[in-house]
Amino acid sequence: MTTHFITAEIDLQATPAQLHREIEAELTKRGEPLRWAITSIDKDKQKAHVEAIVTQQLPSTMTVQ
Repeated sequence: MTTHFITAEIDLQATPAQLHREIEAELTKRGEPLRWAITSIDKDKQKAHVEAIVTQQLPSTMTVQ
């Protein structure tokens, strides 16, 4: 398993619950989210900037020593 720091730009949603679901969906595309935070909002572009730590499984052919 490896961990990665990632950033994402998410469109603002109508409600906080919708924004939460959209963030989780985007992060899940990149791995299993461990934690994330909205670090800034761009009101003009209607975007939320998110920083996250995600984990990814190593391919079964790779081993870590």
